[in-house]
Amino acid sequence: MLTQQQARDLFASDDLIGVGMEADAVRRKFHPEGVATYIIDRNINHTNFCTEYCTFCAFYRPMGHKEGYVLSFDEISDKIQETIDLGGTGVLMQGGVNPDLDIVYFENLFSGLKKKFDIHLHCLSAPEILEVANVSNLSIRDTIARMRDAGLDSIPGAGAEILDDEVRVKIARLKCTTADWLEVHRTAHQLGVRTTSTMMFGCGETVEHRLNHLEIIRQLQEETGGFTAFIPWPFQPVNNPLGKKVADEATAVEFLKTLAICRLYLDNIVNIQTSWVTQGLKVCQLGLKFGGNDVGSVMLEENVVSQAGAQHSATEEDLRRMIRDAGFVPKQRDTLYRAYYLN
Repeated sequence: MLTQQQARDLFASDDLIGVGMEADAVRRKFHPEGVATYIIDRNINHTNFCTEYCTFCAFYRPMGHKEGYVLSFDEISDKIQETIDLGGTGVLMQGGVNPDLDIVYFENLFSGLKKKFDIHLHCLSAPEILEVANVSNLSIRDTIARMRDAGLDSIPGAGAEILDDEVRVKIARLKCTTADWLEVHRTAHQLGVRTTSTMMFGCGETVEHRLNHLEIIRQLQEETGGFTAFIPWPFQPVNNPLGKKVADEATAVEFLKTLAICRLYLDNIVNIQTSWVTQGLKVCQLGLKFGGNDVGSVMLEENVVSQAGAQHSATEEDLRRMIRDAGFVPKQRDTLYRAYYLN
């Protein structure tokens, strides 16, 4: 187990390769078979109406804005059918924090989709779930339980950004607190709903803030064991107010070092994802030697990060070739990091 001081020293180290080698050794303990995984799924952003006004977001529109939308059931269904037709096994559905969408809306949506499709529903960030609970006058537990019973399979880790309220109040003052985010994920785990965990770094936080974030994630995983994966990615500075305040975008070196330290620190989370969406295929490929064992999704659709400046794209064969060229065996997985589909 890496201590906070050891992690602090690694962040200060200029031995990037040495840090990477340490992380790679931990990756091999978790994944000795030499496999790197990916998933075919789709990000469906069901609404862009939002009341949070986060300074790092270029996607949201205020309530009533002429460019705002809520996708219809048929529009969502068409996207899911296309995903299935292309070999997809799940959808990641999340959007803005929209107070017009209550628990009955999501119960009808999830149950309707489950009746129509055999698809894994990985849906709604913690801030969205908190808003549904609030507008529906329900507890967080009852909200998640009712969503689960309607067809929700797992919950993404979005909305974490940096789990330190000193940072959160600066970049997303209306978004949920660290304690709120943790309560949603703890409750989900207690109800048997697995979740992912994330970190958006490079948004003006310090190394100490990052370490606080990692410690919080490690502690909750120790308590519940409910996280399937950890996904770090750098803040994208285009088309949003925060981008004008952050002096320098995170470099590839900073991404790889942070990825490696996440792998070393989170010694109780099995899967660490290296990002091609923000970093591109080459840096993502290097991430497989810096502790990452998964390259994420072919991502048939993505709207949030792309509107903040990430313009990379990849086909399934791109990901498989990248994995093979890095010396790994590519395997398609499902949302819960199980069931290898392809050799």
